[in-house]
Amino acid sequence: MSKVQWKPGALLAPLPAVLVTCRSGGRDNVMTVAWTGITNTLPPKCYIAVRPERFSHDMIRQSGVFVINIPTSFMARAVDYCGCVSGKTGDKFAAAGLKTAPAGQVDCLQLEDCPVTLECRVTDVIPQGSHDLFLADILAVNVEQDALDAKGKLRMDKCSLLAYAHGDYFAMGKKVGTFGFAVKKKHKSPARRANPKLR
Repeated sequence: MSKVQWKPGALLAPLPAVLVTCRSGGRDNVMTVAWTGITNTLPPKCYIAVRPERFSHDMIRQSGVFVINIPTSFMARAVDYCGCVSGKTGDKFAAAGLKTAPAGQVDCLQLEDCPVTLECRVTDVIPQGSHDLFLADILAVNVEQDALDAKGKLRMDKCSLLAYAHGDYFAMGKKVGTFGFAVKKKHKSPARRANPKLR
């Protein structure tokens, strides 16, 4: 395979295109963030990277909390809208048709149409250059009941999640594996073990 080398750039894909909700001074806002991820398991921690000039930046810095809302691919238009329009101009929730509900552990809204939401409390703000990194503890995870199977397992493959890659949005497709499937031992049936001719 032949590759062409480009100059350094922020080209890591795919990324989750999430909707981040925040509140400060009695005002709520929502913005789209693609630069987000998990940094630790115990305690559970995550981050979002936000440009200082964004309206939500100071709101999060002042309140110290936010909610990461994981949208479905059916919400792509709302996700794009919330990434293109500033909260300074008006109510983005209403304009994008987003239904809200109070979060349980932080003073902030969460989005009802998102199958998973993470309630977060900022622990550190780390300047990176063009962006500030908000490192946060995950205080609670809220999961839509319809996203659970009969055994209570979260079925993300049934959520039609949204991904972002190099300026484009994608609907995640079929599941192609489960963690550990590449190293999982294959169990032979008792009949095959007993009769070599069946191998």
